[in-house]
Amino acid sequence: MSNHPHSGALQGPIGVFDSGLGGLTVASAVAAALPGADMIYLGDTARVPYGNRSPATVVRYARNNVAFLKTFDVSLVVVACNTVSAHALGGLADGDLTPIIGVIRPGARAAIEASAGGPIAVLGTRGTVKSNAYLQAVHELDPRREVIQIPCPLFVPLVEEGWADHAVTRTVAESYLAPLAGSGVDTVILGCTHYPLLTATLRQTVDEILGPHVALVDSATAVAQAVRQMLGPQPGIGQRRFFVTDEPSRTADVGARFWAGQEADRDEIEFEHVDVEVAT
Repeated sequence: MSNHPHSGALQGPIGVFDSGLGGLTVASAVAAALPGADMIYLGDTARVPYGNRSPATVVRYARNNVAFLKTFDVSLVVVACNTVSAHALGGLADGDLTPIIGVIRPGARAAIEASAGGPIAVLGTRGTVKSNAYLQAVHELDPRREVIQIPCPLFVPLVEEGWADHAVTRTVAESYLAPLAGSGVDTVILGCTHYPLLTATLRQTVDEILGPHVALVDSATAVAQAVRQMLGPQPGIGQRRFFVTDEPSRTADVGARFWAGQEADRDEIEFEHVDVEVAT
């Protein structure tokens, strides 16, 4: 998060961007927390995924995305992308007063608050786990806390296939979480913007392997709460625009699921195309 002071007087729409469409889970949570807030969403679908890019390239892409959102005079920017939050958040400040919120620190803070003091597990992509970003964010708040990171590379393609509640996904979840049995973990962070769509499957799996007392922390909800605390109630009418950098028709079905869950109507949101590439 930037060092911008708390203010309930910030005006303008909320800007949200991700390397793709997973960040719509964050945007949806923010919209639910602040229904009056206007919002601009940008999914950089032409260049997704960011996880296999160099940090310098990720910073450049992220700056392009922020520059686009600022053309709408946004009141703050939500970086709804774990890769950017892990590697490039510091490169976005540039002395600008526009607040910038990533997904990792709010998720780590919510996990500490939800935990009874036991180990915290992080489920994430290989890239997020390799970055140790959640581990570092938890240790900033509680240096002695045990953090167990579990890479879950199959979850993203399963979500994008629409298989959030499929038997295959339940089997995969059981395989990923099996090593946590007997670990004493009392809180599990869903460390990817795709994972909120897996909440029902993961809740069932966690109950079976770790027990029903274990908290599931969704960083999308944590970010939404952080945005609400920073902005306060918004007087807008909840006008929202959704932009993508690739052909919009290719994203409609998946995008609708991320915005409104598995039973979404694809007509609920409309994507507009934009080119945000800037020579730097």
